[in-house]
Amino acid sequence: MSRPEKILLVDDEIGILNLMKITLEKERFSHITTCESGEEALSVLSKQQFDVIVLDIMLPDMDGLDCCRSIRQFTDTPILFLTARSSDLDKLTAFGVGGDDYITKPFNPLEIIARIHVQLRRQKKLQPVSHAPINCYDYGTFILNIVEGTLTVQGEPVTYTAQEFKLLVFFCEHPNQVFTSAQLYQRVWESSYANDEKTVAMHISKLRRKIERDAKSPKMIITLRGIGYKFVPPKGEQVESKYSL
Repeated sequence: MSRPEKILLVDDEIGILNLMKITLEKERFSHITTCESGEEALSVLSKQQFDVIVLDIMLPDMDGLDCCRSIRQFTDTPILFLTARSSDLDKLTAFGVGGDDYITKPFNPLEIIARIHVQLRRQKKLQPVSHAPINCYDYGTFILNIVEGTLTVQGEPVTYTAQEFKLLVFFCEHPNQVFTSAQLYQRVWESSYANDEKTVAMHISKLRRKIERDAKSPKMIITLRGIGYKFVPPKGEQVESKYSL
């Protein structure tokens, strides 16, 4: 039985790509995509999600470190660097730009498989435990009914756009968690992030004017400067699941 995880391999050496692909297939990985340049990898990543990325640093069109920086703007997918560079400075730089592991050439293909398995296990542990979906969030100050598609603030119905609704639902589903603008854009807009922080900030500003008592001094949708945003539910209020799909 094949494994469901999706692996992206990025290297300009076709021989290495073929070797890794064959080794992964022997381990029952069947969803493998290969790229021979950084631009090709970024294009592929803008269209689909992967569970692990194996990235060469010495690419023909761009430095793999710069490629990693671009990838980190819109996804937290684990990145394993594969390179002939072996100095401590190179390794520290790779981890500094967002890499999760570092493998030097020449390499044992089985070692890469082992490290991929490590990253997949870590990702699985980080995934939240699945619970029955909550379809109505009642925070007292506002009630968001997902089934009926209604938002009530202080007892009064409030209109909203589709994107505002999706953003508020996402915040309610992930209370007290910090998200960067890039992460919010990727998860809510379901599109690759193009450094458009104004779009995210504008929608958050509109939401604050609708659910906060004082939009200029928000207590629920908090901005963490230089980091991102966090939804803090009103203290003492309970979330209720009143409806089932």
